[in-house]
Amino acid sequence: MRALWLKKNEERRILDGHLWIFSNEVDTVKSPLTDFAPGEAATVHEARGRVLGSACVNPATLIAARLHSREADVELDAPLLKKRLAAALALRENLFDGPWYRLCHGEGDLLPGLVIDRYASHLTVQISTAAMQSRRNALLEALDALLGPASVYLANDLPARALEGLALTPESLGPVPETFEVPENGCVFNAPCASGQKTGWFYDQRANRAAAARLAKGQDVLDAFCYLGGFGVCAGANGAGSVTFLDASEHALSFARANLECNAPRAAACPASGTICADAFHALTELYESGRRFGLVSIDPPAFIKRRKDAGQGLAAYRKLNLLAARLVAPGGVLVSSSCSYHLPAEALRDCVARAAAKLGRPAQMLHAGGQGPDHPILLSMPETAYLKCCIARLG
Repeated sequence: MRALWLKKNEERRILDGHLWIFSNEVDTVKSPLTDFAPGEAATVHEARGRVLGSACVNPATLIAARLHSREADVELDAPLLKKRLAAALALRENLFDGPWYRLCHGEGDLLPGLVIDRYASHLTVQISTAAMQSRRNALLEALDALLGPASVYLANDLPARALEGLALTPESLGPVPETFEVPENGCVFNAPCASGQKTGWFYDQRANRAAAARLAKGQDVLDAFCYLGGFGVCAGANGAGSVTFLDASEHALSFARANLECNAPRAAACPASGTICADAFHALTELYESGRRFGLVSIDPPAFIKRRKDAGQGLAAYRKLNLLAARLVAPGGVLVSSSCSYHLPAEALRDCVARAAAKLGRPAQMLHAGGQGPDHPILLSMPETAYLKCCIARLG
């Protein structure tokens, strides 16, 4: 196996357990990156010669290599893929009663570039690196041996694939369903497969939706950026008086409406319940100006900070959104504020809520500080694997 050499003093982060090697950390005199084929495995050495592990290289990307082993000359082959996936499966089977969860969470499961969500006999797979793409067949064989899925959908329309030089064409293997059912928190959600966002359903918010639902009994609820209605439907099933869904996608709203009718018919029948298809910033302003108020408001926007250089602009957007949402919370009501931006720390999200409450002259009591569920494990040596934050606060 070819050697990949690091520059002097560039090994500390790797020794601390991180899995990424950036292109400016590679000694390109001793090991020119252009000598490696995209996805090729290499043994990584620090400048004095010590072996740091084995990694797969992509010479064309900022993240030039991703470690998959701490030993030398370890290929990311079918046996290793099967071993890692079996370990990931065993963890989920201990955590959950049924086969509905994220089966593989990339670096969190020591399989960089691979995300798999399981929906009973169906798997939705996201491959985001050249290394994992070149091992596609071995991966599918490992999944077949472990689970024997009836269908697999390869959601290859990830922007990250373009950065890796990969095609953005999805693939369907087997009779991929148009929709599938997802049981969660006592509800059963209908979710789209190929036409849904990312992998179709967001398992990461499972515990936070349950925490919010416990505060929703008898309340009018606004679920903004609702997608398929996860927060609102759980709230309705837990006794919310009404649920209003807000999203920019009519397709998503149609699922949210149907999911509420199936799981919380009483809330769905309330005249105050309904859907709003609009830009959330505009709609939240219009709701405030019309005098609408809610006992529980949930905001779960897409990532406003996708790159570090966008942090300032993204933070301003989070602050504005939290203020618009907080204005709609009735006295003594609850604001559920989420962020999936890795570059927005949990304390910064809490500060957005605190600032919004302070501007309104209202005390904010935090009732729940949440993150991603345990089927999205965080590799403690890689802060990048911890992305989701959820702050639930009561506004006096």
